[in-house]
Amino acid sequence: MFRPQIKVLDCTIRDGGLINKWQFSDDFVRKVFLALSRAGVDYMEIGYKSSEKYFPRSENGAWKFCTEDDIKKIVGGFDTKMKLSAMADIGRIDPEDIPPKKDSVLDMIRVACYAHEVDKGISLVHHCMDKGYETTINLMAVSKVLEKDLDEALEDLSKSSVPVVYLVDSFGAMYSEQIHYLAKKYFEALPGKELGIHAHNNQQLAFANTIEAIIAGINRIDATLYGMGRGAGNCPLELLLSFLKNPKFDIRPIFEVIQEILIPLKTEIEWGYHIPYMITGILNEHPRSGMKVMAAEKLPDLKQFYEDLRDGTPLD
Repeated sequence: MFRPQIKVLDCTIRDGGLINKWQFSDDFVRKVFLALSRAGVDYMEIGYKSSEKYFPRSENGAWKFCTEDDIKKIVGGFDTKMKLSAMADIGRIDPEDIPPKKDSVLDMIRVACYAHEVDKGISLVHHCMDKGYETTINLMAVSKVLEKDLDEALEDLSKSSVPVVYLVDSFGAMYSEQIHYLAKKYFEALPGKELGIHAHNNQQLAFANTIEAIIAGINRIDATLYGMGRGAGNCPLELLLSFLKNPKFDIRPIFEVIQEILIPLKTEIEWGYHIPYMITGILNEHPRSGMKVMAAEKLPDLKQFYEDLRDGTPLD
C-alpha cells in the first residue's frame, strides 16, 4: 500500500512566499511547523537562504533569508523528527553566507539552478556537503530545455557527488507522458542517485503528475499546504498524504492548520488554478505574465492574452 522509501517535503513557506515576498508572521510559520511535525512530514522547507546584499530587508520577509536567529524563534524548544530545509538559488547566495551545519538548525540545503548553470549548482552543492548538510539539486524549467542541453547537464550531474536530483515542472506545462519520459531519462543518466519531483498546478496536473512520478519510482516528493505556491501553486500536501497511505502520516493536523490559517489567507492572497495561469501552462511559459494580469484590477481579454502570449507579443 505504500513505499517506505518515499520522503515528503513541504515547501509552503518557501514557495508560498513567492506570493507575498515571505511576509509571514512568526506565529503563522510556527503553526505550519507544528502541524507538519505532528503530521509526520519528513522535511519542512522553511524558506530561501539568500544573501542580504542582493535583496532589501525592507521588501522581503525573514523567510527570504532564513537566518539562524529567525529559524530558532520558530523551532526552539520543540522536539521533532522532522528535518528543516532551505533553498539556495544560484546567483542569489554567496557560499560564505551558509554557515557550517554544526552551527545551523537547518539539515538540508536544496540548490536551485537552470541547466545552463549546472556547473555552478554542483559547485554549491559540494560546498554545502563539505559543510555537513544534506543536499539536492533542483534542475528548473526543464520543459524549456533542449534535449541536448539537458543530456549534458545530466552527464555533469552523473559525475558529481550530488546525491538527489529533482525533476521540476516549473511552468506547470508537463503531462504524464513527459513525467515518465524524463524520469526514465534521469534514472538512466544518474545511476545511484535519488530523484525528486516538484510540480506546479497551472493545468491542474500537479497532483496527477506527482502520482505519475511516484509510479515511475521517484521517492522525494514536494507538496504544499492547500496547494499554496507561486501562481497556480503546487501539489496539495493533503491530497498527497492521503494518496500515500503511509501509517506514519496523520492528516488531521493538516486539516486543522488549513482551516485555521490557510483558508483565511486565501481570502487575502490569491493562488491556485486560474485561466491566466492555465494559458501560461499550456504555452509552456513562465507564469510571471499570468501573475501580472492576476494582480491587475481587472482581468484582460483572455482570448487576446492567449493570442499575444502565443505569438510572442510584448504584454503591456
